[in-house]
Amino acid sequence: MSAGSVTTAAPIAVMGYTILEQGLADLEGTFARVAEIGYLGVETYGLVEEYGPERVRAAADSAGLAITSAHTPFPAGASADRILDTAEALGAETLVWSMEREEFDSPAAIAAGVRRINEAAENAAVRGLTIAYHNHFAEFANAFDGRQAYDLLLELLDPRVVIELDAYWARMGGADPAEVLTRLGDRARLVHIKDGPAVSYEDDVMVPIGAGAMDWERILTAPSGLRWHIVELERLSVDTIDALEQSYRHLVGAGLSTGRTA
Repeated sequence: MSAGSVTTAAPIAVMGYTILEQGLADLEGTFARVAEIGYLGVETYGLVEEYGPERVRAAADSAGLAITSAHTPFPAGASADRILDTAEALGAETLVWSMEREEFDSPAAIAAGVRRINEAAENAAVRGLTIAYHNHFAEFANAFDGRQAYDLLLELLDPRVVIELDAYWARMGGADPAEVLTRLGDRARLVHIKDGPAVSYEDDVMVPIGAGAMDWERILTAPSGLRWHIVELERLSVDTIDALEQSYRHLVGAGLSTGRTA
């Protein structure tokens, strides 16, 4: 754990994928409703491609939502400048993406994938932007010669790359999310908060935060450098806005996250 690690409750945000359907129908109204619940920020996903970065930024500003980060491909290769231009127009200082599952099939595949991320980190740094890495489950489920694939990844990543931990998928890969956050220390800047049965990566249906198998009190009070708690609810069987309200009440009511009305 680094000296800069903290345990204070971070502000609460929503992941754009959670509200993608609603946002595609009514961007401004959806952002206003999220803010009305008490959320303080949004991590963009999908909506920029539909509306353009300027309109999404204006909608967030109007609702009083911070742009926590943009979930967008790594700015490497021929598309790098376009991706970075969009992030700048959006006002997103952190760009978040993942490697594919098959890129964790071997140490060589991991190294090849990391080269793309490190190129992205260099490109982003020129613009004063930051790259964050978001995990799924293969990073924790796969190991080589006794070493977890996630550790190999971290060892190779440019130190300027920060971490967005998806705690649910880390658990599905066999990890203890609280231990991972503590180990990451100040490098862990963002966390995806989702809940469900924690049984199947492919089939789990999510539930409002606090109604599933995740021990969020233990996870979110682990010492780390988290700046944002980002609620992501996918494959829901209940109304999305109702689930966001229940999740907000649970996290902010328990003092685990800070919100607009906390």
